[in-house]
Amino acid sequence: MTEETTPKGPGLNDNVRSSFASLAPPIVASPAKRIQAFTGDPDFMTSLARGLAVVQAFQERKRHLTIAQISHRTEIPRAAVRRCLHTLIKLGYATTDGRTYSLLPKVLTLGHAYLSSTPLAVSAQPYLDRMSDQLHEACNMATLEGDDILYIARSATVQRLISVDLSVGGRLPAYCTSMGRILLAALDDATLHEYLEHADLQAKTSRTIHDPVALLECLQLVRQQGWCVVDQELEQGLRSIAVPVYDASGQVLAALNVSTHAGRVSRTELEQRFLPIMLAASRDLSAQLFA
Repeated sequence: MTEETTPKGPGLNDNVRSSFASLAPPIVASPAKRIQAFTGDPDFMTSLARGLAVVQAFQERKRHLTIAQISHRTEIPRAAVRRCLHTLIKLGYATTDGRTYSLLPKVLTLGHAYLSSTPLAVSAQPYLDRMSDQLHEACNMATLEGDDILYIARSATVQRLISVDLSVGGRLPAYCTSMGRILLAALDDATLHEYLEHADLQAKTSRTIHDPVALLECLQLVRQQGWCVVDQELEQGLRSIAVPVYDASGQVLAALNVSTHAGRVSRTELEQRFLPIMLAASRDLSAQLFA
């Protein structure tokens, strides 16, 4: 799958809230507060946790940040942020122009060993390659990481589909991507409720579902049918279809998708020709992983 800022949609209405009536309001803690929760654990390294929080403060649209911006995002004191950045620069993971800071490619090595060696990604690659050969489209696998999907395997085509740079290790928002909706639909009600309360749902295109109530209805449909099509919600002209990959207990472990150009492949073709091939690949992959 591959897939301006508008105000967030309204909160969950009474009908939707009633299905979560027994749930306490979600608490979305800042990195600093999550770190503080481990105070008293003699083996917990606060400095390491702060350094990781500083790295995670950088996002695709916020690649250059000041110390003040990072401190605001993480609620970590500026002096500590400055020391973390100084260390990252000395180790070759970050750079600065004197005012703003940005990450360097070396930071990718922190996750490369996992992404290149995890059995899931390694096992999925032949299936992605086979689907790409059969369908002549880019095929991907992703897992849920916070509010985003994380690409862990990919079989690309020569043709570039969208402006977003997609590669293993890349991230996209879950709510407006087909793999993301597969993974969100698999969450338990409590976790999904928390997500809908805090997620930053923006209209990427005029088609994007960015109202929490409408998104919940969409995810309930995904739960029922076991697959998902997202039609030009992340980027105009991009249409994708995704299916789940299950673990041995029947829980959704990851998602597979195929991304296409809307002018080349219709939604009907996605459902009638692409979907059976993808479901077969998902079934075979799940069987191989847990045989």
